[in-house]
Amino acid sequence: MAELYPYPRFSLAERDRRWKAVRELMREHRLDVIVTPQNSGHSTDYQANSRYLTHVGGGGDADVAAVFPLDGEVTAIATSAAPRWPTVQDWTRDVREARRNYGRVIVERLKELNVERGRIGITGLGDIEGTRTPEGTIFYGTWKQIREAFPNAELIDATAILTEVRYVKSQEEIDALTKSMEIIELAFEAEIEAARPGVKDWEVWAANQYALMRNGSEMPVHFNWVSGKNPRRTLTRPSMRILERGDLIINATEASWIGYRSQGVQPVFVEVIDPVHAELIKVQREVFNRVLENLKPGVTVGELAELTRRTGASAAPKTGPAAGAKADHNMHGRGAGDDGPIITANAHSPKELGVALRENMVFICKPSAITADNQYICTWGDTVVVTKNGGRRLGKRPHDLAVSGK
Repeated sequence: MAELYPYPRFSLAERDRRWKAVRELMREHRLDVIVTPQNSGHSTDYQANSRYLTHVGGGGDADVAAVFPLDGEVTAIATSAAPRWPTVQDWTRDVREARRNYGRVIVERLKELNVERGRIGITGLGDIEGTRTPEGTIFYGTWKQIREAFPNAELIDATAILTEVRYVKSQEEIDALTKSMEIIELAFEAEIEAARPGVKDWEVWAANQYALMRNGSEMPVHFNWVSGKNPRRTLTRPSMRILERGDLIINATEASWIGYRSQGVQPVFVEVIDPVHAELIKVQREVFNRVLENLKPGVTVGELAELTRRTGASAAPKTGPAAGAKADHNMHGRGAGDDGPIITANAHSPKELGVALRENMVFICKPSAITADNQYICTWGDTVVVTKNGGRRLGKRPHDLAVSGK
């Protein structure tokens, strides 16, 4: 084994736990092998399965595929494979060069496994909808090479197998997500310090991003941002506008530690808080805490959505700017990528709503409180772990609006 660079890593015991869990489900589904295709889209979320199984990955342009047999050597496939990947991980010894033609090498490995008439599982095939990938994640050229090389094999969408295994986190995974959340909260501190009247929006965003990188986050990570007078929806990046007193910055911030990404949502006001938001956060806090109490095994995502609606209605004051406010549930899995299940204002499929929570599932929980006229929305969020006694926050910061200049 090559000398390893000093990166944080998961243990070999964690590797063995994952491989055992995946192979048990493969036997249930009568799969001979699983292929996890390369696709570094959506901040590398689309190839989280490859990194989950091989520990090979990290970096925005590091495309990695994997061939995971029911028995035998696991294979990682990458470009510039030999100089990069044996030196950063100790899970996978069979690391092969793709030279950007991943399908060719996947086919070569599958032929070695003698699965010409077997059952080949492929994650992201598109037959089964992923958390945010209804069309799948495999490139057509990769699929075509596999299909043509194995005309007598069954190609089966194995997305559900990896989704199932990734739902429940081990202690090592929770530790990684806890570290990720620590980095996020340091980024919030830097953002609050930088948010002053006369400062460019882009510079405040840069302070947040620098804090992520300075404290050990990999890049890229999912990140949305907007500033202005009562913004209600984030954009994909900051602007060149100059901040003014009373502006609000909203964002969804993630940090990547060994590829594991917690998320935090923290509204930041420039020097003075909008009085409407000052009332809405009280409603939002009550909703969040009520949901947190009910993050227990057996409770379904749909039940949490209904609890959010009811709690919002009961928590809303009868008078004042938050009178008649309502609440929306927003929660989705955190882990190696876009782990499920998910519920947002636009993602609320019956399948996802029917998922029952299990101990050690991890979510970003970020319900919103919205004024009766829909003109103001207040969202605050933290990454939380499901326990027997209810949810446990990974973050440590106060549950409140932040204001710069204090």
